Amino acid sequence: MVKAVVGEETQLNLAEDRLFQSEVPAQVGLVVGKLSSGLDRGFVFDLILTPPNDSGAPACSVPESGKDDKKKGSKGKSQVEPSSLLIDIDWVAEHARQVSRMLLGGMNVVGIYVWATESLFKASNVIIWQTVKEVAEAAPFYESKVDERLLIHISYSPRRWICRNCTVGSSITSSSLRPCDFKMGRVLSSLQTFKCMYNFEIRLPIFHDSPSNVGTFREVLCNRILQHAKELGGAKALINGNLVVEDEPCTTDGSHDVELLLPFIKDAPIEASSQKEVAGIVIFTGSICSFAYLSPKEPISQAIADIKGDIIMSLQSRLDIICDEAEDVTHSAIDDSEEASNEISTERPIPQHILQLLRKPCKLSFPRRVLIPWVASAFICDYLQPSDTFEVLKEHCKELMSMEAPTDTSSILEPETEATSLTTKSFWDAVLTRYSTSGSDYDSVRKMESDSAGKEINRESFKLTNFNFVAALVIVLLSILVGLVLPIFKA
Repeated sequence: MVKAVVGEETQLNLAEDRLFQSEVPAQVGLVVGKLSSGLDRGFVFDLILTPPNDSGAPACSVPESGKDDKKKGSKGKSQVEPSSLLIDIDWVAEHARQVSRMLLGGMNVVGIYVWATESLFKASNVIIWQTVKEVAEAAPFYESKVDERLLIHISYSPRRWICRNCTVGSSITSSSLRPCDFKMGRVLSSLQTFKCMYNFEIRLPIFHDSPSNVGTFREVLCNRILQHAKELGGAKALINGNLVVEDEPCTTDGSHDVELLLPFIKDAPIEASSQKEVAGIVIFTGSICSFAYLSPKEPISQAIADIKGDIIMSLQSRLDIICDEAEDVTHSAIDDSEEASNEISTERPIPQHILQLLRKPCKLSFPRRVLIPWVASAFICDYLQPSDTFEVLKEHCKELMSMEAPTDTSSILEPETEATSLTTKSFWDAVLTRYSTSGSDYDSVRKMESDSAGKEINRESFKLTNFNFVAALVIVLLSILVGLVLPIFKA
């Protein structure tokens, strides 16, 4: 349970000044930070304003009528209760989902903040708690049982900060919003940085049509990523070349290089090769640059867990991006005309395709991760498609993170030199590709197959010639031996 929260004073003071200068009656946004269950402490790195929705309306507003007025004809306490805040819960949750993609390991959307008067805040407890719960579902922590989120109330009448710990795993009760100690200090400057370049190759078979194996491209690949997460969970780690064997705090400053050592998986290859109904293979390969930030007094094992979580979340984020774009293409095509709808039904985008029906070989490039300077020495990330430019980064930073992207593009890092791609091939083509170059296409694989067939014929001829020569030599030796032994028996 989080009992105390420390906020980055530089960023929070800037946020407070921005709120008082805006003169808006109410505002809602996201809290980015980290919750440490082992330390019972929370860390707040920054507050991010939720932008207006698609129609241009703010995510949080105060109703014009009935702010403090009495309702005529009503009885009891309702006569003196002010109106509650109007919050677009779905839009705030979607903002949290998008922002969580841009955060590296050790950073999460840990809650929301609300800028409102004391009376408005008290009258809006239910809708505020519902917003916190939806944000928690939209941006969950990776493999964490923590069901707590932070709710920061910034009041301008009177002017003060109040932090509450929200339990989102149950319905709202009197104990769902518990106050906790809140203070400001230097948080970001004390973070430890861990970096890992993780090369992966995920292979999964494509089975023939079967009711038990039917699934879309997205579902099958998502399940395989989750299986890879279990394999990655048992990996050992090297930090700066030293094996991590003890659960101790990190005492050295600067950046730390992490290398993951995956355990041997005995059952996975056997399961794939023993199936007689395999029609093809999906090959998901690439290189991921993973980062994690460790708070003071946290053990090194937490940094390793954050690295592993960042790798899996990055894979899932890239899959979600291409699937979201495929859905946009499908919807726009269906809206254009009925003929386009019929055409889509026969040639659907790959992420929406039933994997068993994907007979033609294909290659799909996944978005690459790009690192953007954020606050202090910390980075955030974004994903670029092969055709995207840095202008896309600037738009995302402004809309989602309420920040201006650096004008000097040299400060934007592109550490993933190897493209993350997915390829589907027939079973034998995939087997042959194991012995060919990674950049060979389908035709080159076919050519390699024919060449290997010719080599097999020559090899068989060579084996036959050797067999004849050996047989003749054996016969000669036997004849000589019989000629020497026979006179002895006669004597």
